[in-house]
Formats: sequence, structure tokens, C-alpha cells
Amino acid sequence: MSVFKGSATAVITPFKGGKVDLDSYGRLLDWQIDEGTDAIVTCGTTGEASTLTWDEQIDTIRFAVERTAGRVPVIAGVGANATSEAVEGSKRAEEVGVDALLHVTPYYNKCSHRGLIEHFTACAQAVKIPVILYSVQSRTGMNIAPDVCAELADVDNIAGIKEASGDISQVAEIARVTRGKGFDIWSGNDDMIVPLMSVGGAGVISTVANIVPRKTHEMCAAYLAGDNDKAARLQLELKPLIDAVFMEVNPIPVKAAAHLMGMCEYEYRLPLCPLADANFKRLEECMKTYGLI
Repeated sequence: MSVFKGSATAVITPFKGGKVDLDSYGRLLDWQIDEGTDAIVTCGTTGEASTLTWDEQIDTIRFAVERTAGRVPVIAGVGANATSEAVEGSKRAEEVGVDALLHVTPYYNKCSHRGLIEHFTACAQAVKIPVILYSVQSRTGMNIAPDVCAELADVDNIAGIKEASGDISQVAEIARVTRGKGFDIWSGNDDMIVPLMSVGGAGVISTVANIVPRKTHEMCAAYLAGDNDKAARLQLELKPLIDAVFMEVNPIPVKAAAHLMGMCEYEYRLPLCPLADANFKRLEECMKTYGLI
């Protein structure tokens, strides 16, 4: 059930006049694939899925599937805090042809570890395609602990986890307790790609890859090929850019960066809003340093 190895881009969702800008989105998807991205994640956190209606989300997912046309796997974010809603989103995304699903932990109401296991199991059993868990406690208030991963790894079509805790010790423990179960781990933190891969990780689901997809792909490919020195060099080279892309809450800076590169309008949906002026200037200078604009 392995979905991909390497770098998947959690692609931004362009807006124009308050609506999803599919023309710009299509160009973004084509560019990502041309630059070597190994998989596409549509309607994730970076794609502002929480401000899309379900119909908008499914239409965007369908468009991504049709535009990529099998060139790389398409992974659809369909997480929800109500299990019934997450199950329904999973079925609708499967119907439009995605290769895998990304399910964040239930947020706000949260739940016990047993509740997490039952929630993700219900989502996985509702479909036949692979499911990737998404642990990002800083946003949802809910961590996926190693023992939960160990149990969920036994569910047939749960393929792995996007791990964004920022805790490399936890990542190592997840790797230990799921070893041999066909359970992949992808970094959810762009500044921890190589450290996570060093304990057996399969790559990254990346934000910064929206603007440097080739470099992010090359970093992962180098590590997978055994060229640890090159992978570490690329990780360190990108560190200042990664810091700039996360100077405010994601995806505000990375969408501003994509706008500076001429890829989309500088438009968000509230409660997200444009960067503070000082931060916009800092981002612009950083991008000039990297030769991106």
C-alpha cells in the first residue's frame, strides 16, 4: 500500500474573485510535475481546505485527478472532526479517482486514543484506497501516539502517517513500533526532512515545495539513493527559506511567495489574510537571495 517515496507537494489553492482559480491551479500542478515532484496533495492544510465547502473541495480534488492524468499519485485531504463527515468525504474523493486519502486527527472535540483508532479505522474501512494519517497537534490539539500508530498499522489500507509533531524522538518510536508493517512515515515539517528519513522515513509532504519543488525532490531522492551528504547539504541550504515560509501561519507566506513568482493571485479566505508588511518585505528579500524572483 505504499503511496509514494520522496517529495509530495501540499499544493496551495489559488483564489480569484473569491472563487477557486482552477486555471492557475492547473498551471501549478503541471509545473510541479515538470519539476520532479513525486506526488500531489490537494486540499490539505496548505490548500486552505478548511475554508472550502465540501462541493468546492470535491471539485478541486476531481480537477487535480484529471489534470495530473496519472503522471503522479494524487492524495486528497478529506479530514473532518466528525467521523461521519470524514467517511462521506472519503467516499466522494475515492469516487473521483484519487490514489490515496490524507486524514487529519479530529479537532476541537478531540477524543481518546481509542476514539482515534475507531475514527481512522472507520474512515479506512469505508474505502479501498490507501489512507495516510496526519498528526499535527499544534493545529488540532490531538497527537497520534506511537502505540496508536502501531495498532492502526494493522488496518489493511492505512499506509502510513504524515508526522508533524516536530518531535524526532516520537518519530523514531513510531518507526520502531511499526517496523515491518508496511507503514510509511512522511515528514510534515520541512526543516526535519532528512532527520526523519534517517530513522526510516519515506520522504515529505511539503509546503516549501510549492516554490522549490525540484530542490525538495532532489533532497529526498539523494537520501533514498544513499547520498546522505547531498541530502544534508540541501536540507541546510533550504533552512532560511523554510524559516521564511513559516514566519506566519501556513499557508499565508507560501501563497505570498507563489504570488511573487507570478503563479497565483495574492488572495486568501478569512480568517487567513495577507502577510504583515514587514514580513512580506522579509520574504521578498529571502526569495531574491534564492534567485526565485
